[in-house]
Formats: sequence, structure tokens, C-alpha cells
Amino acid sequence: MSNSGVTILNVDDTEALRYAKTRILQRAGYIVREASTGNDALREVDVSRPALVLLDVKLPDISGTEVSRLIKQRFPSVLILQTSATFVTGADRIAGLDSGADSYLTQPVEPEELVAAVRALLRLQAAEEALRQANESLEQRVAARTRELEEANRKLRHEAEERARAEAALRQSQKMEALGQLTGGIAHDFNNLLGAISGSLQLMQRRLKTGRVDVDHYIEAALFGANRAAKLTSRLLAFSRQQPLNLRPVNANDLARGMLDMLRRTMGEQIKVELDLQAQPGWTRCDENQLENSLLNLAINARDAMPSGGVFRIETRNETLVDGLRDEFVDLTPGDYVTLAVVDTGSGMTAEVKKRAMEPFFTTKPIGQGTGLGLSMIYGLMTQCGGALVLESEVDRGTSIKLYLKQEGPATATARHIAEGETERPKIEATILVVEDEELLRSMMIEVLQEENYRTLEAHDGPSALAQLTGDTAIDLLVTDIGLPGINGRQLVERARAIRPELKILFVTGYSRDLLRWQMTEPGEEEGADWINDIGILRKPFELTDLSQTVRDILMGA
Repeated sequence: MSNSGVTILNVDDTEALRYAKTRILQRAGYIVREASTGNDALREVDVSRPALVLLDVKLPDISGTEVSRLIKQRFPSVLILQTSATFVTGADRIAGLDSGADSYLTQPVEPEELVAAVRALLRLQAAEEALRQANESLEQRVAARTRELEEANRKLRHEAEERARAEAALRQSQKMEALGQLTGGIAHDFNNLLGAISGSLQLMQRRLKTGRVDVDHYIEAALFGANRAAKLTSRLLAFSRQQPLNLRPVNANDLARGMLDMLRRTMGEQIKVELDLQAQPGWTRCDENQLENSLLNLAINARDAMPSGGVFRIETRNETLVDGLRDEFVDLTPGDYVTLAVVDTGSGMTAEVKKRAMEPFFTTKPIGQGTGLGLSMIYGLMTQCGGALVLESEVDRGTSIKLYLKQEGPATATARHIAEGETERPKIEATILVVEDEELLRSMMIEVLQEENYRTLEAHDGPSALAQLTGDTAIDLLVTDIGLPGINGRQLVERARAIRPELKILFVTGYSRDLLRWQMTEPGEEEGADWINDIGILRKPFELTDLSQTVRDILMGA
């Protein structure tokens, strides 16, 4: 470092020594000021603020040790280099350093040693200053960087919030678009079905008023429309995987053969319908009605893909998956499966359509002509049955949709084919309380039960039902919906059994036992709660004979 401009205060009461040291330092390029006493030294430090004080220990008024202490007290950054001929022991040097001196020299001192000692102290001071500035600069940079990061973090949080709001808006828009597609298709289908039901009932009413009793055709038409409406509702439940299934053994070959005539009528004369069935019958466990509905749905899709005609084929196979089967939509474990494949020679699907084919509400049909729930419904049904749906399609080459279902032996299935004959059943005397907020449904259930010679009571909500349960009338069976005004079905059952512990219960609902167990679980209660285990379940919509038989089974303890 350059010595130019650096001021040094030379303090020594011996003029010759002071002069010699001043000359040495000046020749080295330093600015040198002098003082001969301790007080002069203190005043000079106050005026000139030297970088370094060359301080003799023995002064006439104040000791150099005291001067060193006072200078450091007021000006800590001023360097002090003590000189003395008395620095002959370690204790002397320690006393000087303890007073605040930065270093010491023993006189007499060689000129080169003096200059080197001064330079060393100044270099050390410069290094310390540079380090201090670097620390301050680093702290400033850290503080600035911290502010930048905080600002960046604030912006990121803001952007994340904006993105979340945008995504929520997009999801809402997609939901509304999907809802529009859904309601358009469902409304179209329901309007047709309600029109058929309403028209049939009105024609029946006209004929009966004129005394004509040939209304069987209209009764069948109304029932057909009602059954179609029930199946439409089940499609929605299957899509959400909340559909209660009636699992039973099914022979894939028999199911395909049984649908052949209906499929031929559905497909029309331009489309050839074929069956390619395996020689060995394949048994599985599934909801037969839903599986038939799925095949019919796939057949309709295939018909729409072949407007100019073509070939539609149903294939059955027994397949063993050694390694299982897994992809984006399929997760089958190794095992034996029965497959039902629906193959057409239609227009096929593009890669984009195929990718989205099983998305809920996605459809390539115009609004009002399709709900977009077809493949979603079948996918949900396969998942509930422990199977899978595999889709293969190529533009202008056709489509193949294969349904995998777990294979089951036929031993437990033979009873399914035995027709149940109508037999005279002994009457049961019982009083039944029916709780249903839908008046038309409640009235119908009451009428059916009265035809079976049961005594009936009715209530439109939970509180009015509890009022009757607290009375003196004997009640053998409580038939109730789950969704009731005031209190729900579970709450009604729990309070009813607190009043009548032996009361038998029948839930009439659109949901399965497992789903009800999950939906009706109270906060803090385990999902496996067994409150529903001894309660009967009748699925909506139901046949009147099903209501009669279920009530009879419960009353008889079957």
C-alpha cells in the first residue's frame, strides 16, 4: 500500500530520538507530526487524527501506558506502536499491550525495522478495514437479496393465488360445460320417457272412462318407459361408482345369446350381427342387468359408427393373465378372466377421441343426442365388479371394446335358472310404519302393503314418525327412506330403536349397503361401524313384487 498521505504522530520526550525517528518515517513517505509529552500527544491526536502513534513509554507528565489507554478509549481505530528501551521482560511487553497498544519495539531500533513494523500495522489495519467493508457490503447484499427473495416470494404467492383462482374458474367452466352436456342429454331422454309414460296413462284414462278395458298395451308401454328411466338413473350412479349392484353368477355365452334378437332389432337391417362364442362356457359374477345394459349401450355406439352398414360381433373368451394387465385405465391382477368383446367395422376413433373416450360427459354426438356417460358408466361397472375395460380403435378400421370380468365356477349358479312359480303364501299379521317424504311414492307403498293385508301407518318426515313410535300402537316394521326432512334415516333408526329395541328396519334407497355405511358415518366414528348390518335394504326404483317379498322376508326373519 502507498505511504503517501498517511499521518503518523511521533511522541518522545528525547529530542534526538524523536528527530531520528521522524526522519526515518518521512523518508519512507509518511506525514509525521511530533509531541514531547503525554498531554501534547492527546491534543495532537484530537486535532490531526493520525493513522498511527509511535509512542515512547517514558514521558515526563503521563506514562506512555496511560496515554495509550486514553487514545484507544477515544479513538479505537488509531494504531499505537510503543517504543522503549525498558521492554526487556515479557511482563513489560504484556503491560504495554494490555494498555491498548497494537505492537511494540525495543529501542534502539534499526530504521528498516521501524518502517517495516509501521507498514505491518498499517497493512493489518487496511486488511481489517477491507474485511469490515466486505462484511458490511455482504450484509447489505444479503439484505438486498433477502428483500428481492421476499418480493419474488410475494409475487410467487400472488401468482399461485391467481393461478388457483384461474384454475378454479376453469374447473367451474368445465363443470358447467359438462353439466350443460349432461342436462341436455338427460333432459332429452327423460322428456321422451315421460312423454311415453304420460301419454300411455292418458290413453288408459280415456279408454277406462268410456268403459273399454283393453289397456294392457298402454300399461306395458308405461312400464317400459319407467324401466328405461330407471336404467338412465343407474347410468349416472354407475358413472360415479355409487351404483348398488346385484352381483350374481352370469354365463357370458347365455347372456350374449339372450341378447341376440334385441341386438338385431337395435342394429337394423344394414348391420350384420354375429356371435363368436367360445366352446367352453365362461362364468363370472356381475350384475346381469347392468352388463346387458352395457352391451346394449356399446351396440348403439357401434351402430352410430356404421351409418352405411357393417358387421357387429360379440366375442366371448376365457383368458388367463399370467402377468396381469396394466395401463392408464386398467389394473388387473394375474388370474383367470372371462372376456366379452364388442367389435365393429365402423369409422373408428382418432387418437384424441380415443384418449378422451372414457372421460365423464365427453361425447362426439350433438347436444341432446348423447350424455357422454356411456363408456364412463361401463368403466365404473367393470371397476365395481373387479374387472376392466380395454379399448382398441383405429380410424376407418373399426373399434373393439373388451370387458374383462373375473372368472367363476358354475357350481353356485344353477339355482339362478330355476323359475320361481307363483304359490299361495300364508298371510302375516303385522303393522308397518312407512316414512317417505315423496307423497306419491309413499301412497303407492302403502297401497301395496295393504293389498298384502298389513296394517299400515305413514309419516312424511322423521319427527312425525317418532311421534307415532312413542305411542302405544304396536309396530312391527319401520320402512324408511334415508334422505328425510328434519332428521335423516340413520338418526330416525337410532332414536326409534332407543324407544323400541326389537323394531325391524327396512331402508328404501337408491344406494348400496356399503355406500350407506360410508355416507352415514358420524364424525369420529370408524367407517366400519356395524349400525347398518341388521337393517334390510330395498333399492330404488323397485318392482312392487320386490317390495312385498322383501317386507315378507324381514317379518319372517329370513
